[in-house]
Amino acid sequence: MPTLWSQVSMASAEPVPLTAREAASGLLGSISLTCWIFVLVPQLIENYRNGNAEAISLVFLAVWFVGDVANLIGGLWAGLVPVIVAIAVYFCIADGVLIGQCIYYKVRNTRLQAFHRRRSSVETPAPTTPLLGRRFSDSLQEGPGSRRRSWASQHRDSYVNGLDDTLAKIVEENEAGLSAWAKNFSGVLGISMIGIVGWTIAWQSGVWQPAPQEDAGGAKIAIGAQVVGYFSAICYLGARLPQIYKNWKDKSCEGLSLLFFILSLLGNLTYGAGILCHSTEKNYIVTNIPWLLGSLGTMVEDIMIFIQFRLYAVADSTAAGP
Repeated sequence: MPTLWSQVSMASAEPVPLTAREAASGLLGSISLTCWIFVLVPQLIENYRNGNAEAISLVFLAVWFVGDVANLIGGLWAGLVPVIVAIAVYFCIADGVLIGQCIYYKVRNTRLQAFHRRRSSVETPAPTTPLLGRRFSDSLQEGPGSRRRSWASQHRDSYVNGLDDTLAKIVEENEAGLSAWAKNFSGVLGISMIGIVGWTIAWQSGVWQPAPQEDAGGAKIAIGAQVVGYFSAICYLGARLPQIYKNWKDKSCEGLSLLFFILSLLGNLTYGAGILCHSTEKNYIVTNIPWLLGSLGTMVEDIMIFIQFRLYAVADSTAAGP
């Protein structure tokens, strides 16, 4: 998630008129912030439903966590407003919860696998156990005609069941696809509405005010805090690369939440658009280049992950076909 420094605006002594561009900047920034607040929730739910977190790269989460910690340190160093610092703390806590969940499932499932291996080795049949079961002896007691009728019945039933299973699978896949699209769309719509309502309340209550254009160059920030901010942006930019590699290596995105990456893409898109809506002055753009590049880069990487979702979903359905 990109650092929020560039969108911090202190309330000025004199009220600034709300222009269309400032309103758009505030709305987009609020939607972006809401996306980042909820971005990890879909993956937490997906891991809980699956009972494992094998699909997500721990390196990806670790680098993302380092970026959030750097963002928090830079925010404290720069003396940002307490609300922004509190949000940065929340990001770090949310990252820790997801990482902790992944480690918990990894340790638990490893222990369960080891237990089942020990149990299966103990329950291995003895060499003297007859290889032919009761079904063979029963078939010997039946006549040849009974065996032929049984064979024909089995093949007829398997053919009918195969058709039923194929039709059921097609229906289930279509329903699952439509359900997933509806769920993702409703999630994005709901989070966008939360962001819009939040900005409206903040504006009406005076918590948020338009920033004057003469401050478009950005507030003066300590050099050390700027360096930490750049490092944070680099972490965000490189965090997805291990996940992209893992998806390519496994040739699967099963277990990953698509909504997780949709919210990430939407958060970066609205974040960058909010910066540009505020001002396109040269000094302001130069000041925000690291964050704009970070948002653009992560958007490209998110699109790559979307492509992987599509490619590997097609490959899985082809492999599972009749």
